[in-house]
Amino acid sequence: MTPWNLLDLDRALRASWAADTCSPDDLLRAGWGPENPAWGQCDITALVVHDLFGGELLVGKVYRGGEQQGFHWWNRLPSGAELDLTLEQFRNGQTVTEGRVLARPVGPTRHRWAEYLLLRERVGERLGGFPEPAA
Repeated sequence: MTPWNLLDLDRALRASWAADTCSPDDLLRAGWGPENPAWGQCDITALVVHDLFGGELLVGKVYRGGEQQGFHWWNRLPSGAELDLTLEQFRNGQTVTEGRVLARPVGPTRHRWAEYLLLRERVGERLGGFPEPAA
């Protein structure tokens, strides 16, 4: 595996996000596009980061105008630092509640498995290798 840094990972993720990795619910809301590529990518991005660094997965509720709009995922690294590489997707007055720890979904039947594997593959190609997916 080629050495890389967090900036390389960020660039690889951004270059890998696309309509085919966007959450179908978010794609239907017409939020995803080249002008907001992080939209609908949080869950699988958090899983890819978790593959690389471990730590904890966090999830919070997303609100806009007092109404819940969905959920948002990010990471707490083993150091205790929180890393959210998709927070920028919220540009229209959304707020995210404090995160709670989420058990990692397991196996090929888990949420958005195909999109997760596609994102992992693209990121791995850009980084010059990637560890095996977590079961």
